[in-house]
Amino acid sequence: MRKKVAKLLATCLLVVGLPTVGLALDPALKPYTPVSGISGTLKSIGSDSMNNEMTLWAEGFLSFYPNVQIEIEGKGSGTAPTALVSGTAHFGPMSRPMKGKELDDFEKRYGYKPTELNTSIDMLAVYVHKDNPIQCLTLQQVDAIFSKTRRGGNADNIRTWGDVGLTGQFANLPISLYGRNSASGTYGFFKDNALFGGDYKDEVKEQPGSSSVVQGVASELAGIGYSGIGYMTADVRAVPLAGGPGEQCYAAAAENAYTGNYPLARFLMVYTNYKPGSTIDPLRREFTRYIFSRNGQEDVVRDGYFPVSNVIAQEQLQKLGVK
Repeated sequence: MRKKVAKLLATCLLVVGLPTVGLALDPALKPYTPVSGISGTLKSIGSDSMNNEMTLWAEGFLSFYPNVQIEIEGKGSGTAPTALVSGTAHFGPMSRPMKGKELDDFEKRYGYKPTELNTSIDMLAVYVHKDNPIQCLTLQQVDAIFSKTRRGGNADNIRTWGDVGLTGQFANLPISLYGRNSASGTYGFFKDNALFGGDYKDEVKEQPGSSSVVQGVASELAGIGYSGIGYMTADVRAVPLAGGPGEQCYAAAAENAYTGNYPLARFLMVYTNYKPGSTIDPLRREFTRYIFSRNGQEDVVRDGYFPVSNVIAQEQLQKLGVK
């Protein structure tokens, strides 16, 4: 999974060709051009991490079509597949790919799989208090901090900041853990990629949303938690991460996401019910066109995430038969 994401992210970098690509849009992305006759209601159910992003897309879209109604519910990626299967949502934003059972449940109902659209790029950051001096953590150390199973292979359990080399007031300071609940795609992504599929420690303080994780870490000198890069505040620091012992540590910066060097980069996805070979309804077609236009990708940047290249944008539209 990580290699697949890294390859697609590298495509973004090659196309845009800027060292600070996350701060700029692919010049090939075209502004959204409205069409006539668009009306109706859209409902989105899914990722909390994408709640602000979906809201920005909705606001931008409504500036072209003020008679359209859009309802957004962001209680976690795990709510998206059920909503799509039941037909209660038109779009299911997710910060992780659908699991096999979720795909199977959808296919049993409709006879085909849901369409996955890679809309934007996020880095799942490991946050600490702004006054915490830690300079780098390996994924194996992150695993030993958050997981009771330590599948990453770190020999020892990590419970204090002294266990990762900090001295002074941090030497004996117990680490205070913050995370998401199991309905969250961020919870699942972190479990699969940072905990190597292992189990969280019982003492992780599960939070209902991404921003509350960051707020929790900001409130405790000993705090550590994980959340999307779009939720970073001045009260926390994103710790540079290394894929393994002895490997280079990379900051949670745009260029490291696109090259795939940052080990917790990921696509943020929107799923929808589209039968291959059919014609998608005009309302969903235009909302999707907006997401992958210059306007929609500007919204991505405003929310603190990173835009996709025009090549990837066109590939996603083609999945729906949209040009």
